[in-house]
Amino acid sequence: MGVFVFLPLVLPLTAWPVARLAEQHLHPRTATWLLSAAAGVLALCSTLCLALLVVVGTAQLPGNPLPDGWSDPEVRAAVPYDEVAGKAAIAALILVLGSCARAVRRHRGVRVRARRALEGLPAGPVAVLPDGVAYAYALPGRRPRIVVSSGMLGTLTAAERRALFAHERSHLARRHHRFLLAVQLAARANPFLRPLRTAVSYTTERWADEEAAQAVGSRRTVALAIGRAALVSAGTPGVGHAGLAGFGGSAGLAGFATAGPVPRRVAALLAPAPAGRVWPPVFTAVGLAAWGAAAGTAASALSSANSAVTLFLILHAATPL
Repeated sequence: MGVFVFLPLVLPLTAWPVARLAEQHLHPRTATWLLSAAAGVLALCSTLCLALLVVVGTAQLPGNPLPDGWSDPEVRAAVPYDEVAGKAAIAALILVLGSCARAVRRHRGVRVRARRALEGLPAGPVAVLPDGVAYAYALPGRRPRIVVSSGMLGTLTAAERRALFAHERSHLARRHHRFLLAVQLAARANPFLRPLRTAVSYTTERWADEEAAQAVGSRRTVALAIGRAALVSAGTPGVGHAGLAGFGGSAGLAGFATAGPVPRRVAALLAPAPAGRVWPPVFTAVGLAAWGAAAGTAASALSSANSAVTLFLILHAATPL
């Protein structure tokens, strides 16, 4: 196992270059899938690495319930600096699991409160709240709905309203909340993955922007709707929730005024539509970055798998029958 057990903890750094380049040069659908998949695999490998170190660290604690053979010198020699790394990994894994649990609990709590706010309103795919504050968001679930305030509807023109609803329908149809939650948990599992979380919160909005532009047949209309929504939503606090992909300022993590720089999204819509290629050309900056991230992800998976198998064989040999 050796020092390879530590590699999954730092290999997420290989995905940093592709995070920003994917935003700029890839179709947002491709960028979202690429970054989310890389973040998920790297986070799982990182957590597995911590779990392996915890086994070694726990075996050194007095009174532990593990077999005596697990604290033999042969087992401890499998991990360099086992005295420090093994025990430090215990605290680190507890922090990671606790942070992820809090994120999931908060995710569910916000969705429950959002649904309670809609009680008493007519059932249907769209819920209009009598609120002068401008916001709109997509509320996923068994009965997905688009929630929009009267303040937002009163601000937009008829064409811009169509763009708004097309944007939110895209969030629901493509299940963007799952991508957002996945990268949020990945960033909590390994802080080195935070740039990917930021990038995915932007690319999911761009993905919805592009599909809205196709639905209404005008990229300029969607750009105007984004700009107007951002102006009327300025200063409105957001909920910061991965499960609400929104159009307006108070709609959560993916709101028009809070999810990524609005000028960049507007500029992208005023430019030609991005190419829908599945993978970028190799001999380009984004292509090299994508292959670098893929190599780092593969190396992390192989390293964690090798370390897990090695430690399993060592512990199996050290466990008395």
